[in-house]
Amino acid sequence: MSSSLVDQSDNQSMSFSRTLWRQFQIWFLNNLWPVLGLLAVTALVYAPVVKFGFLNWDDTWYVVRNDLIKSWHPANLYRIATEPVARNFAPLTISTFLIEHSLWGLWAGGYHLTNLALHALNAVLVFGLIERLSKNKLLAWGIAATFALHPLQVETVAWISSRKTLLSTAFMLASLHCWLRIERSGRHEGWGTLWLILGLLSKASVVVVPPIVVVWDVIVARKKMAESIAKQIIPMFFSVMSILVTMSAQTTIVGGMRGHIGANKLWIVAMDCTILWRYVAKMFVPTSLSVLYNPATTGISHWIALSVIGWLLCAALAWRYHQKYPLIVFCFATWILLLVPVLNLFPITTLMNDRYLYLPMVPFFCGVLLGVNELLKAIQIKRLTEAFHAVKFQTASILAVVTLLCWGTLSYLPVWSQPLTLWHHAQQETPSLTVVQIQWANTLMDLGEVDAATKALQYALDNCEPDEFDQKRIQAKLEEWSSANFDEV
Repeated sequence: MSSSLVDQSDNQSMSFSRTLWRQFQIWFLNNLWPVLGLLAVTALVYAPVVKFGFLNWDDTWYVVRNDLIKSWHPANLYRIATEPVARNFAPLTISTFLIEHSLWGLWAGGYHLTNLALHALNAVLVFGLIERLSKNKLLAWGIAATFALHPLQVETVAWISSRKTLLSTAFMLASLHCWLRIERSGRHEGWGTLWLILGLLSKASVVVVPPIVVVWDVIVARKKMAESIAKQIIPMFFSVMSILVTMSAQTTIVGGMRGHIGANKLWIVAMDCTILWRYVAKMFVPTSLSVLYNPATTGISHWIALSVIGWLLCAALAWRYHQKYPLIVFCFATWILLLVPVLNLFPITTLMNDRYLYLPMVPFFCGVLLGVNELLKAIQIKRLTEAFHAVKFQTASILAVVTLLCWGTLSYLPVWSQPLTLWHHAQQETPSLTVVQIQWANTLMDLGEVDAATKALQYALDNCEPDEFDQKRIQAKLEEWSSANFDEV
């Protein structure tokens, strides 16, 4: 009897797998040209990254000097599975570096090629998800192309250390493909949980998937919150475990910026309100991009007040219209939820970064387009509405946007090619940041420019208001480099 049940279960699993594979084949054939076009344009725009090198910004710790990726010994595999790297617990991400180190050692191009492949995969996953939810292939392709080619994505794609973001996004999107359905089977929930776990092992920020699913169930699928939360108990358990492990790995606060670490949570929320508006501006006008930003934190009480009022109005509108426009509200709620892990509610050493918008820009632009569509319907201007829905107008608009995005990305991409270009650009954009001057000095020192490196450190001491930790770090470097220079003489 038990043997019969096992055989029946195996047959059901095989049948489900074959059904999934058949569905994928049908979907791929029906969307062959959009998918191939998306892959081609992504590969063409980002092809230069294969010639880029390692950066002296986390790449050292994740790859170049990471002993964990240099051996397949069982003891080493155990360490990969249990130890954090660079204060992040991401064993699956580190495992990809282990495999690649076996393939091409310290040839940086190989790691960049993997990043590019993951980004292209994510673009296809975005296209598939939006196409299924919207039933609009052209809209889905436009959103996916924007995601793939936006200049804000350069940091994530061209920086090897952002592997954790690329890999976790792939699993997050796969999980959402399973969860974001009006009706889900047990198989969908099982696969969704599996992809979630793999995502959590790639990067802890995947913890936002269960809240996103609950918002979908309540706002879009019209399910009771208690029912939705009950189905998310297991995913939430794994998410909480990931948060606890990650928090235990955050034992030190080094590098980056630390002025906001330990600040009052109310002040953090106030700063987040202003930063979110800056993110909105960056998505629409991606100029003055940099590896690090230095958002003003003092003398901005009027901006904080305006930002808070603006977001309160947005929240009020969302509450007022969540039943009439559930998809729009879901999109903007998802945007916020995806950003929660990087809003310094749990301390991190940067207030804002381009890479934080990697996936959040997808629901944001979806919400914007859906909102524009509903606005045109509301104001009842027939010509504008017809033009907005015309295939020729949509196609021309998408091509124009894609062209601008490609130009912006190709212009910014060389900045991330090597440490010299990265920190020279950062020094021009944010010269007031101590960490930028230190990294610029380290880069110059690696090139043998001792005098220039020393001047950069002295500039940081005199003009950047370094905290006590950075003062000691700079003084130690100055003494070390002075001794080295004296020995050479």
